[in-house]
Amino acid sequence: MITLEHVNKVFRLPHERKTTLRQRFVSVFQKSTYERFYALRDINLNVKQGEFVGVIGKNGSGKSTLLKIIARVLEQTSGRISINANVAPFLELGVGFQGDSTVKDNIFLYGALLGMGRKEIASKYDWIINFSGLEKFIDTKLKNLSSGMQVRLGFSITVIVESPILLVDEVLAVGDIDFQQKCYDSFMNFKKNGRTIVFVSHDLNAVERFCDRAILLKGGAVSAEGHPKDVSTAYKNY
Repeated sequence: MITLEHVNKVFRLPHERKTTLRQRFVSVFQKSTYERFYALRDINLNVKQGEFVGVIGKNGSGKSTLLKIIARVLEQTSGRISINANVAPFLELGVGFQGDSTVKDNIFLYGALLGMGRKEIASKYDWIINFSGLEKFIDTKLKNLSSGMQVRLGFSITVIVESPILLVDEVLAVGDIDFQQKCYDSFMNFKKNGRTIVFVSHDLNAVERFCDRAILLKGGAVSAEGHPKDVSTAYKNY
């Protein structure tokens, strides 16, 4: 379902930051210098249909960048990527949402961004509201909700998209215990239905519980890969 071959992602970091008008004017006559930062290094990854793959590692190890590359939010600097099905990404909190719009409006907006038609969203609207537990906040502006409530809304919309591949970032950690259990129940149903999931998390217990295989990223490169418990042990030792 997902194949990455020798994928690299490089960002250019400027050595000097121009913050004043004078600095910007002077910089016109100077050559800017940059540092190359490898967010991902020579990533080779194959995810089979129905496989649940966990991605773990320290902050800044490249986990979220990897998901964004798979979701086509970012383009790789080099290497080859092949995705053989539609992808439903649930990445950073707030991506695709409009803070000044109501919860109801954001459901239709976010659903449209995930490729759903208005009639399809309307048919599943009540389920989304019930799953997210936001019945009392339908007409509330999204910016007035807590980060945890926004996560509940985003995940509730994402899980109803009938996409064979689901990408989930660490944002579930913001949700409360009851909602996390709902999410984990959904994961079990996804596995039974043969959906393919790539799951980024710092929750090693969740990775060991749900994932068929785990990958440890270190400095943008794959440091360990295999059974979730073995990879979790490698991460703890690291």
